[in-house]
Amino acid sequence: MKRRSFLIGGGMLALAPGLAACGMQGENRLQIQFLKGSLPNQIIEEFPRRVGTAIDFDPKVVEQLKEVMENLQAFQQPPAPSNWDWLPFRQNSSAKSPDLLTLGDSWLQEAIAQKLIAPLPLADLPLWSKLPQRWQDLVRRNSQGIPATNGQVWGAPYRWGTTMIAYDVDRFAELGWVPQDWGDLWKPELRGKISLLDQPREVIGLTLKKLGHSYNNQELTKIPELKPELQALHQQAKLYSNDRYLQPLILRDTWAAVGWSTDLLPLIKRNPRLAAVIPKSGTALWADLWVHPQGRDLSAGAKSWINFCWEATTANRLSLLSNGTSPMVMEMNRNEIFPDLLTNPLILPPEELVKRSEFLEPLTTTAAAEYLALWQEIRTTQNDNSQYRISRGRYGAFP
Repeated sequence: MKRRSFLIGGGMLALAPGLAACGMQGENRLQIQFLKGSLPNQIIEEFPRRVGTAIDFDPKVVEQLKEVMENLQAFQQPPAPSNWDWLPFRQNSSAKSPDLLTLGDSWLQEAIAQKLIAPLPLADLPLWSKLPQRWQDLVRRNSQGIPATNGQVWGAPYRWGTTMIAYDVDRFAELGWVPQDWGDLWKPELRGKISLLDQPREVIGLTLKKLGHSYNNQELTKIPELKPELQALHQQAKLYSNDRYLQPLILRDTWAAVGWSTDLLPLIKRNPRLAAVIPKSGTALWADLWVHPQGRDLSAGAKSWINFCWEATTANRLSLLSNGTSPMVMEMNRNEIFPDLLTNPLILPPEELVKRSEFLEPLTTTAAAEYLALWQEIRTTQNDNSQYRISRGRYGAFP
């Protein structure tokens, strides 16, 4: 050992017992990374009051789901060499990863396939059995992230929402009707007056739904009427965007916009001139999940947090204040649900409408190529003033 290293090491070794003891205090720390806006402050503040000093709760906000995925990838990178690696109390880099992170359901397959997350042992949680079966099925996947009835559980759903149609109330009052279903977007009076998401699964999916097919259809070439319908819808669109589709609606440059409930619900609360509807034939669903990074044991504190998120009071507060809905309210008795939720069908849609709606499932390689080829053809062979790009927006990289 070099003298300089020895001098540093000797002094630090004398401190090692004390530092190691301090490290032991971190064993009860629960660190989560959650998507901005997905948890009301009331919930974040209530959990520490509930657990007291038993858990050192450390919540951190991330701005976008893409950032969560990047963090998960970074956690699995080997640590950079350091002159301090020989210290007996030095923790490896994996210890710096949080216990739980928010991940969108459409990122789940990718995270599993890349071995970024670990299965969650949730069967022993008191409220797992009360989670609606559909949300249990959503997170049961095989080792490649494909939905599997007998698969392991890879996430804990705590919030979900829909794709909606927002519209200008005054403009549609002049027309004498309001949007009710996807087919209304094709009406001639809306030509050039619609904002669409710049997202192939959403736009092709809603067109499939209009035609009576599933969002998750894997054989587009067997639906000959699909391409003409998409071409017609393209003529209705003024623009495609994942993050700027609301501005034209606010400025009255468009009369209607297809968008995610997390964007639309706060907008219509602030602007009484705008309203929204969930198409009655069914729509695309999304979910936010708690996932656990690979390489760490799931702590008792993490299990307590997941169970806390599923409790009735937490589920009600989250549904009322986060622009998303807790899956738990779908199984609750009406007398357990806050009255303001019962009277808001955009937050708590009718059960039959939810049954007609679908989570976007992973596509096969062949199907993904079909979606991409059709999307490119529609977007590049006709007049398209918007910038062409492939993006999932909330969903990340296609598909």
